[in-house]
Amino acid sequence: MPDKLFFVMAGGGTGGHVIPALAVARELRAMGYEAKFVGTERGVEARLVPQAGFELEIIQIGGLKNVSTAQRLISIRQLAGSTRAKARAFASNPPAAVFSMGGYVAGPTVLAALWRKIPVVVMEPNAIPGITNRRIARFVSRALISFPETSRFFPAGRTDVTGLPVRAEFFNLPVKSGDDQFTILITGGSQGARTLNQAAVKSWALFRAANLPVRLIHQTGTAAFAALESEFTASGISGEIRPFIEDMPAAFAQADLIVCRSGAGAVAELAAAAKPSVLIPFPFAADDHQLKNAEAFERAGAARLSLDRDWTGDKFVAVVKELMSDRSALGRMSAAAAKLAHPGAAHRAAEILAGIAKDLVIRH
Repeated sequence: MPDKLFFVMAGGGTGGHVIPALAVARELRAMGYEAKFVGTERGVEARLVPQAGFELEIIQIGGLKNVSTAQRLISIRQLAGSTRAKARAFASNPPAAVFSMGGYVAGPTVLAALWRKIPVVVMEPNAIPGITNRRIARFVSRALISFPETSRFFPAGRTDVTGLPVRAEFFNLPVKSGDDQFTILITGGSQGARTLNQAAVKSWALFRAANLPVRLIHQTGTAAFAALESEFTASGISGEIRPFIEDMPAAFAQADLIVCRSGAGAVAELAAAAKPSVLIPFPFAADDHQLKNAEAFERAGAARLSLDRDWTGDKFVAVVKELMSDRSALGRMSAAAAKLAHPGAAHRAAEILAGIAKDLVIRH
């Protein structure tokens, strides 16, 4: 047993991997445990983890998907070397458990932990796990999931429906003031989404022609903003267009309907905010996980689903017309979304990790 119980947080590259792990790490720290991160110098973890006051170990690892053959060979060598290095480190100073948010950055740490028989807890926020989590499913100690149907990919008795950590602000939105305008938030994520942007542009004249009292809040992404800003101003549509929305909970609070992609973070925020939505999955997401997330929300009655290839300005306006004429449907979608929310996800994940640590102490 190590001299001091600590946990290793594996996963990086994007905010979707790092921010939930930081939320869990903060809960562990509040419980008196130490949490250490493993990541790369290229990912957002290089900035976010030290800012949060946690130790970050840098490893060399690259992706294996959608890269050249030469880069794939380099990544395989890095994977082998980094895994051996972590296994040696774990042999002399093993953590109580490894917590993985997935992604290629987590690979060496998770493999080294399994090699050394160190408990691995994975957080799988998508309806269908990624290929890595599917391959190691039978070896993990616990899988923390967001959708009950995800449990079929893991051994019986090893899953907990914790959900994905979401900022508290999304759970505590102010009540939207009653007004005559129907506010729609359009967001394709921090980088924007071409399909959502194009459909929005085509919708402006259609909304005006239909004389619908809509107000649009549109996050375009930095690349598309300059081209769309002047057109939006000229369209005469009420609302605002921005390259990036800093205060997304405030934008959610104003919205009657949200049009967005269906990544794990996006759908978790929709549930926390209890907002009705139209989900347009990114068609090239790994393992088509965005489609599976959207299908789960549609089955629950929390969202409408449209495939990327079908989402046009005409479709956008038709869906809005239908929902504006049936506000009770929006209410039902909101209630269904709220049932998919998981408040306290980070705390629950930390409790599960702490339970593993306590079992380790008892065994030794």
